[in-house]
Parts: sequence; structure tokens; C-alpha cells
Amino acid sequence: MEMRKFLFALPLLFSCAFAHAANYRAALVADMDTGRVLIAENAKDANYPASLTKIMTLYLTFDALDHGRLHLDDYLIVSNSAAAAAPVKLGLAAGSKIKVEDAIIALAVHSANDVARVLAENLKGGKEGTFASLMTRVAREIGLSQTNFENSSGLPDDDHLSTARDIALLSMAVYKHFPQYWKYFGIKSWTYNGKTYTNGNRLLATYPGCDGMKTGFTNKSKYSLVATAARDGHRLISVVLGAENKDVRADVSTRMLNRGFEMLNNGAPAVVKQTPVKTPAPVSSPIVQKYATDAPAIAARGGAGVQFGAFSSTDAANSMLARVNNTLGADGYIEPTGTGLYRVRVAGLSESAANELKNRALSAGIDCYVFH
Repeated sequence: MEMRKFLFALPLLFSCAFAHAANYRAALVADMDTGRVLIAENAKDANYPASLTKIMTLYLTFDALDHGRLHLDDYLIVSNSAAAAAPVKLGLAAGSKIKVEDAIIALAVHSANDVARVLAENLKGGKEGTFASLMTRVAREIGLSQTNFENSSGLPDDDHLSTARDIALLSMAVYKHFPQYWKYFGIKSWTYNGKTYTNGNRLLATYPGCDGMKTGFTNKSKYSLVATAARDGHRLISVVLGAENKDVRADVSTRMLNRGFEMLNNGAPAVVKQTPVKTPAPVSSPIVQKYATDAPAIAARGGAGVQFGAFSSTDAANSMLARVNNTLGADGYIEPTGTGLYRVRVAGLSESAANELKNRALSAGIDCYVFH
């Protein structure tokens, strides 16, 4: 998959203090227009994302729509595996079909696990595991550095992990990359086959300006919520992970959004807090870091370019740079991301030149992608 658009990294570059957040595990509120984090509590700690996972499933669905691989009025076949998915679900029968637009709404409103699997299997060769690998790879491409997906729905898996920071990045990527589909996250209720489903995001009904986005729950993850709202010319996103119950996640989200809007209006400095709470164990096997992105730098350069990876050491970056320059005859450079990674890039290219360089690199066995 060639991703055409990329997101800035959230600037979590503030000193840490300690706070008490016993009734939830992590929280974050950020300006969706600039990516500036206003408040962060344990935002880089590993947590189980539960059904917030479906934000990535929908991101890839929207990408398929954007590239013409799917259409809203297409029908998707329900496999035996999808029909057998654990609740919550629509209860689709094996061999039946569901329209793509209905599948999108089923995830956004009802968080249907059977439909998540339907989308995964139809988008990636009938295998949910293959789709999950794609989810993790694309997560790297849009800047999610601490996320690993094992399935399309967020059903329990010890290696299925993310952070509040990464969930915020993913949610903003959906908003910025596919604004034409954002409306689905604001649907309050939906009727399908005679049954009406209500969106679990209660802020859609109670918080002025709220227009999205997604809830999540498993026994391990507890209650989570991503909520977005626009007010006074600003748009904020809040992420709350691991709340004790639905009331806590709604209350914390409301307080975070309120405080965020106050901070923007008053020009207050950001607040980053770290609370010693019990969080899930790290991923058992390390995730290979291939990509990182920084949209402000991309925008400043203009035009198109090709990125050949993001590396945690200058030695690794220099090795790739030498390979790119010597093998492809390119004029590459190393660019620090500000988050401890070093990107190898060739920039200032036309669209056709960037794609031609990408194709030559892939033929030479060098992973890369085109950025704009």
C-alpha cells in the first residue's frame, strides 16, 4: 500500500511531573490543527486499545475507498470466521453480505466485531492476520511508534497494544487524511435490519461541539474513549484509556476538553504528568521500526519526496543513506525527527520523479514510500 498523506508527530517535549489518576490509566488532550499536546497523563504508556483498534480498520477502509479499491455501495461477503466473531456484533450469517457503508457505520456506531473481521478479510486476501500486519505497518507510516495490532477489532491479545499518544495520532490522521468520511464518527444512532444501535460516545449528546469519535472496552483494557470537539475556532481531541467505568471515561473526557479549550484561550503552557500505575507488559517481541513522519517539515519543503526509513541510531541511518546514494545515485539526506529517530530521505522531487525513484528502490530491495 502506498500512503499518499502523512501526519506530524505530536510534540511531547515537556518535562514530567507526578499526579494521581487511579480511576483511569492514561489521558491526553491535543489541538487537532497543530498537533500540540496540551495535557498528557501517562500518554506513552502501553495499554490495550480494545475497540479503539477499529479506528485503524476504518482508516484502511477509507484509504481503499479513496483509491477506488472499494466503493460505498459495494457488498462484502461474510465468512464463517467473521460470523463466529465474539460479541459485540451485528450477528451476520455466514455467506450473507453487507454494504461497505453499512459496515463503516457498524464499526463507528456499534463497534461490531464481526463486521471488523469482514472488512479485514475483504481488504486483505481473506486473512485477518495479514490485515493486522498491514495495520501495524501503516501505523509506522503515519508516526505511531508504540503500537502493535494483532487483529482488526481489538479483541483481547497480550501483544495488541497502543498508547494514548499513538491513538491521538491515528485519530488525527483519519480527520486530516479522510475528512469526507469523518461524518460517520458523529452518528448518534443507526438502524439496521430493524434494530437500532446507539453510539456509546455519550459526549455526542452531552458535550457542545462534539462530533466524534470512538469508544472501547474489554475486561483487560477497561473503558476507553476518544472524543473530538470544535469550539471558538479550535478543534481538540481527548483520549482516555483504562477508565473504571463509562461514567469515568465520559467525565474525564469532558474535563480534559474543557481544560484544553481554556488553555488555548489563555495561552497556558502544556502539562505532562506521569503517574505510577500498573500498565500492560510490553510487546513480547520487538516491532521493527521502518517509518516515521513529520508533516510540518514535509510542508516546508514542498513537492514530493521518498523516505527510506527512520532509524534509532545515526549509524543505521548513515548505512541506509550510503546504500540509497550508491545504489540509486540519489542525493539523500538524514533528518532528525525530534523524537529520537533519524529519517533517510530524498526530497524536492516532482510526483513522477518520486514514483520513479520509489520503483527503482523497490526493485533494488530497498523499502520506501513517497511523501508529499
